[in-house]
Amino acid sequence: MGEKIIIVDDEKEIADLVEVYLRNEGYEVFPFYNAAQALECVEREEISLALLDVMLPDMSGFALCQQIRKKHLFPIIMLTAKVEDMDKITGLTLGADDYITKPFNPLELIARVKTQLRRYTRYNTQEALPRETDEFNIRGLHISRGSHKCTLNGQELNLTPIEFNILWYLCEHKGSVVSSEELFEAVWGERYLDSNNTVMAHIARLREKMREPARKPKFVKTVWGVGYTIE
Repeated sequence: MGEKIIIVDDEKEIADLVEVYLRNEGYEVFPFYNAAQALECVEREEISLALLDVMLPDMSGFALCQQIRKKHLFPIIMLTAKVEDMDKITGLTLGADDYITKPFNPLELIARVKTQLRRYTRYNTQEALPRETDEFNIRGLHISRGSHKCTLNGQELNLTPIEFNILWYLCEHKGSVVSSEELFEAVWGERYLDSNNTVMAHIARLREKMREPARKPKFVKTVWGVGYTIE
């Protein structure tokens, strides 16, 4: 496979168990028990995905996620013993792609890892598919699927693959309202479940990167009770 995965969890038993399952799937695994060593590894290796525990001895998993997102776009899955929605939303708004609560089934975790890696690979592979257009220009917002780059008023936005695809899908449906359910199933490729805050969290993160005011955004607008639109 060739993919390299880091596990950051101060509970050694959990880190070791996940490592065994991942190695059995053919992944190269780098287990760490603190954030500092993990950050050194991220700068040294070509990491494909990170599994981050929320509670770490030297910094929170949320802070570690933020540090990684300053330079890297590979998928991040948060591991947390907390089940409150706000904890999940916090991780997603800081740049995480998914979360799984402890205790978890290792086979479910492996499935989540494979899904994220498959999605990331697909989004970053330029496939020669026929499309009506390869780019959009909307009032200073330029997004190109060919180069997988997005600029706003000449400044490049450092978007994760999921953020890019959310924005692309909304641009493709410019002028129409896209429901959270449609957006989730189009971008994540999975069935939407009720009370899923994933889309909302990623929209918030996208607006933050675009420096959009939450109450009066210029681009990604909320149509309450319906969904999102770019006019």
